[in-house]
Amino acid sequence: MHPDTTLEEARADRPEPRQILARSGFGAADPLFAADLRASTDLGQAREVVASHASRLWTESTRTGPDPVDDRPLYWARLVLRSRLRAWEPSFPLTEPERSGLLHLCETASRGITDLDFPPGDRWVRVVVTGFDPFHLDTDPGCSNPSGAAALDLHGWTFPVGERTAVVRAAVFPVRWGDFDAGLVEEALADQYGVADAVITLSRGRGQFDLEVWNGAWRGGGTDNLGVSRTGRAPVPGPDAPEWTRTTLPLERIVAETTGPTAMVVNTEVTEVPEGGDTPVTRPNGPSADSSSRKGGGGDYLSNEIAYRNTLLRDRAGSRVAAGHVHLPNTGRPAEHTDTVARTRALVAVVAAEALSAPAPETEPEGSPGD
Repeated sequence: MHPDTTLEEARADRPEPRQILARSGFGAADPLFAADLRASTDLGQAREVVASHASRLWTESTRTGPDPVDDRPLYWARLVLRSRLRAWEPSFPLTEPERSGLLHLCETASRGITDLDFPPGDRWVRVVVTGFDPFHLDTDPGCSNPSGAAALDLHGWTFPVGERTAVVRAAVFPVRWGDFDAGLVEEALADQYGVADAVITLSRGRGQFDLEVWNGAWRGGGTDNLGVSRTGRAPVPGPDAPEWTRTTLPLERIVAETTGPTAMVVNTEVTEVPEGGDTPVTRPNGPSADSSSRKGGGGDYLSNEIAYRNTLLRDRAGSRVAAGHVHLPNTGRPAEHTDTVARTRALVAVVAAEALSAPAPETEPEGSPGD
């Protein structure tokens, strides 16, 4: 193992990830990538190799294939390629910033971030959906993340919406605080405001669908896939970041039109420190005026933070686009995701139809700060 290999990359060498890669055929990605890297004679050629192999991982993962959708081969294959790239000794000089740039390209191209583009023209309703990698891998190395599986399932989906056609583009984000610190969410999603008609972030939650109304600016110390913890306000770029943002997804319509065996719940609960106070309190109907956030509806981990960053991008762009976060039921294996993925498709269809028929509301709905 290369001395700079990360904790996350090292897990890919364990028996269960190796079995997942072998069964899926994604294990072939490593020797092919290694051969093309060895043949690279300069940085430009190396970039082409990394972009090509990383994009191929994404394309193969989102291709119509086995049911249920399995997000694990993409996750583990990416880590194998990253580890290979980290240990690679090229035949030409390569600085550490240049290697870091190649590692970043491997990430963005294999996560769909470089593929978040839409066809031109007025006939389309454009929807972005994001999910997350698997996590809690030390206790369950074979686990899957239903949000990642749903994102892979949805990428490239087209369907009629009235006289127009909805088209979905998706991406999958890492469970790593450092990537959020470095602005990966903004890199991926900032340019979508002004292009997309809806931007929906997904993650794995509890035993139901939670439509998270409020998102807080606070990190609560959860440990990520690198064993790193963060506590404090999210370091978002730009001035005057608010304590709270909120969803503009069509909540009532989603609940009414996406029925199924698992509950679909509008979650307005938050934890705050009230203005002038020093003790966190839980409020069932959203934050009070001028409070400090401690938990959004989606908690204080990366799922809350992607929701916060995404909706903050919307607000700073002055956009009326439907944007918000959905926690999916806490299923852990691809075979358990079937209903979740189908219901998520139905949810996306509702959001696309609403985006076509009506703009986001201009006034604060019930549960706004101060209520």
